[in-house]
Amino acid sequence: MPSNPDWISAVTLAALLLCTSGFPLPDASPDSPDGDPSGEEGATEWPVDSLRTALKAVLHTTEHHREEFEDEFRGMLDYDYLDHYRIPSLPALCPFSNFSKEACFIRLLQGLRVYSVLLKHVAQEIPNSFIPTKTRHYVNLLITVIQEKMKAPGEVSDITNSMEEQLLREVNNSDNFHRKMTAHSILYKLHHFLIRGKRVIDKREKPKTTGV
Repeated sequence: MPSNPDWISAVTLAALLLCTSGFPLPDASPDSPDGDPSGEEGATEWPVDSLRTALKAVLHTTEHHREEFEDEFRGMLDYDYLDHYRIPSLPALCPFSNFSKEACFIRLLQGLRVYSVLLKHVAQEIPNSFIPTKTRHYVNLLITVIQEKMKAPGEVSDITNSMEEQLLREVNNSDNFHRKMTAHSILYKLHHFLIRGKRVIDKREKPKTTGV
């Protein structure tokens, strides 16, 4: 049996995710075939990793948000309408160039702490859905995994109580529709924030090949 600590951590995390999940985890994330190899030339089979396990858990949950949104607003609003909502406190995406893996970890950690707070607002505005609560649970697990992967996680400041109050005030609005759309937009943007982060990390970790 492998003795790699990452492998042991991944197995433990996967078991925890499966025990707390209301649905099975997918074999691969929605944007890249990093699970079962396809057999195509250039395909890469990534090793089991706690970071990717946690990322898949969040992304699998946020994928269900699209289904719920389209069911609720079918014929009225397109899902990509949520991209038009501007929430100043949301973090920028990890850029593809001139950005190290550690820098992306820092961006992800900072951003996920913001999203963890904002998901409290989402849970209030979408009370009949399991998605906000389950997403926040997985986001907090992902935060822990990222901290373990980082060189100096302590250099990223925690969110204080006053900062949390400010974040929640920013997304509060007297208009019920606007408040609810903001909540849906937070889930929409979290999904794309993590997809970009995963792609940047995959790009930094992908084995380099040399020509013959």
